[in-house]
Amino acid sequence: MQDLKKKPTFRSHLWVIYLLSILLLFGIWYFQWILGLIMTLLLAASFYYSIRSEIILQNEAEKYITTLSHRIKKVGEEALLEMPFGIVLYNEDYKVEWTNPYMNQFAEDDTLVGKSLHSLGDELIPMIKEDKEEIWFELEGYKFQTTVKKEERLLYLFDRTSQVELQTLYYNDQTVLAIIFLDNYEEITQNMDDTTKSQLNSQVTSVLNEWSKSYGLYLKRTSQERFLAVGSKEILKKLEKVKFDILDEVRELNGEQNNPVTLSIGVGAGNVELPVLGQLAQSSLDLALGRGGDQVAIKDETGKVRFYGGKTNPMEKRTRVRARVISHALKELVKVSDNVIIMGHKSPDMDSLGAAIGILNIAKANGVEGHIVFDPDDVDTGVYRLVEAIKEDEDVWQYFIDPDHAEAITGNRSLVVIVDTHKPSMVAHEPLLHLSEYKVVIDHHRRAEEFIENPTLVYMEPYASSASELITELLEYQPKALKLKMLEATALLAGIIVDTKSFTLRTGSRTFDAASYLRAKGADTVLVQQFMKEDLDIYVKRSKLVERSEVYRGHIAISKAEEGQAYGPVLIAQAADTLLTMSGIDASFVISERKDDRIGISARSLGNVNVQVIMEKMNGGGHLTNAATQIEDTTIEDAANLLKDILDEYYEGREPE
Repeated sequence: MQDLKKKPTFRSHLWVIYLLSILLLFGIWYFQWILGLIMTLLLAASFYYSIRSEIILQNEAEKYITTLSHRIKKVGEEALLEMPFGIVLYNEDYKVEWTNPYMNQFAEDDTLVGKSLHSLGDELIPMIKEDKEEIWFELEGYKFQTTVKKEERLLYLFDRTSQVELQTLYYNDQTVLAIIFLDNYEEITQNMDDTTKSQLNSQVTSVLNEWSKSYGLYLKRTSQERFLAVGSKEILKKLEKVKFDILDEVRELNGEQNNPVTLSIGVGAGNVELPVLGQLAQSSLDLALGRGGDQVAIKDETGKVRFYGGKTNPMEKRTRVRARVISHALKELVKVSDNVIIMGHKSPDMDSLGAAIGILNIAKANGVEGHIVFDPDDVDTGVYRLVEAIKEDEDVWQYFIDPDHAEAITGNRSLVVIVDTHKPSMVAHEPLLHLSEYKVVIDHHRRAEEFIENPTLVYMEPYASSASELITELLEYQPKALKLKMLEATALLAGIIVDTKSFTLRTGSRTFDAASYLRAKGADTVLVQQFMKEDLDIYVKRSKLVERSEVYRGHIAISKAEEGQAYGPVLIAQAADTLLTMSGIDASFVISERKDDRIGISARSLGNVNVQVIMEKMNGGGHLTNAATQIEDTTIEDAANLLKDILDEYYEGREPE
C-alpha cells in the first residue's frame, strides 16, 4: 500500500526498466523496423501512463499532508486550550504572562495574566528559586503536582486532589492498637475493702467507656488493670490534638480515700501486620511505664516515639521485693564474670561517682575484681573535692582506671555496669558497650528513646531520688562480708543529698531508709557538706547568671549567659536551682555556652511544669522536675527562641515554628 505520508517521486526501478526497454528497442529497430515502430508507440504510451500516475499520486499525497498538518495543528490548539491541567508561563519577575483556559477558574477577574505567582501560592516562588523540579501545593482546595521548567519559565499543574484524598483515606483507615494500663492500681487498691474497690473500678470503667465511645474506639477490658483499644490513624490524630486528655480525667478520680488513679497508654501505629502492631503497642507501654507512668507513648513502624502526659511524679512502690530480686540477679551475674567494669555518665556528678563506688563494693563482696572507669580530664568542679578525697585513700583510688586501661581489660565475659544513665551517647566511654555481651543498666531517670542495646539486666526506677539510693538498697541484700568504708558510704550519701537538694525534691520514704542505712555504715554528713562547698568565684558566676534572667509567661525564669562565656553543666544547674527558689517561679531554664562548643540548657521545675518533655523536644531528657540538653550548631539567642516556641506549644497546643 502506498505510504501517503511521504512525498512520492518517480521511482528508480521504473527508470531502470525504461532504460532497458530503450536499449532493446534499438535492437528491434535494427533487425525489424516495423516491429520497432510498434514497440516504440507502446513504450511511449506506457511512459505517458506512468508519468500521469505519478503526478496524480503526488497530488493526492500533497493534499493528504496538507489535511493532516491542519488536523495536527487544530488538535494541538485544542489540547493546549482544553487539556484538564494547567499551563502557566511567567517572566523574570515571576509574573504570569500566559495561561491556558484551565487556570482561569482560579482567577478573580477571569484571568491570571499580569499577576504574581504569589496569587497561586505563597510557597511557589521560593520553591522555584530552590531549583525544585516538582512542587506540591494547595490552591482553593485543589492539591496540585507542579512540574517546573525553569529555563522555559513554564509550569505544568496537574490536579492530584482525588489521589491525595485516596491516600489520606488509606492512611486514616490504618489500624491502631493501644494497651491501656492502670499503672498504680495494685498499690492504691491493696488496702481497700471490696466496696471501695468496686466503686473505683466502676468509675474508671465508666470514664474509659465514655471516652472510647466519643472517639469511636473499640475498648475491651482484659484484666483488672489492663484494657485493649482498637482504632484508626484518624482517631489517633484527634487524640493527639487534645493531648490525650483522658489522662487528666482519670487522674481526677480521687475517690473516697483520695487515691489518684493514673493511666499509662502504649500505642502501636503504622502500615504493618497486626502482630507487629501489637508488639509496637507493648513496647510503647513498657517505655511509658519505664518513664514513670501517667503518660502516653506512641511508636510507629520506623521506631519513632512520641510522648504525651507525664504531668505527675511517679508513685513510690511499697515493696522491696523487686530490689531484693534485682540484687540477687546482679550477684549471680557478678559471680560468673571475669571482672566488673563500672562507668557512669560523662562529666560525672556526686550521684554517678557514689553509685559507681556502690557497685564496686558489690563486686568486692562477691570476690570479683572490679574497676571504675574514670577520665581525669572530664572532672567538673562540683565533684573535685570528692575526687581529691578518693585519691588520698589508696584502698579506694586503686580501683579507678582510665578509659584506655578499661578497654584493655574488658573481655567478652566481663560485666559492664552502667549507672545513673541509660543513653549510649552519655556513658563515660561508649566503646566499652561493644566489648562485652553482659551489660547491666541501673538508673533513676525516666526512660528516653535512646537506650543501651541488649542489656542483660535493667533496673530503672524513676520514682527513686538517685542512682545512689537504688544501689544502696541493692547493697542491703548482698553477702554479709560486705563492709563499706566511711568514705564510700559518704560518697553514696552525697549522691542522694545532691540529687534531692538536701531531701527537698523527689524524696520518698525509701530515700530516708537508704540514708539511714548509709549513716549506720559510717557516712559522715559533715564530710558531705565539705564535698558540696563551692569556691567564691563560682558563687559570683552563678549570681551573674541569676542576674541575667527574665520572666517568661509570668512564672518561668529564663537566663541567658553572655556570648563567649562558657560554663560547666553543674554551674548552670545550680543557677537553675537558685532561680527556682524565687517567689512566683514555677520553672527555670539556664542557657549558656559549653567548653565543647555546644549550647547547654539546664531546666528545673517544682512539678507544675514537665521540663522533661520540654527538653526532649530539644534532644535532651531527664525528670519531670530536673532535665537538661546540649545543642550543636546554634547560638544562645537561637536556643532561647526555640525554647520559647516549645514553651508556647506546651501551654497553647500550637506547633513551634
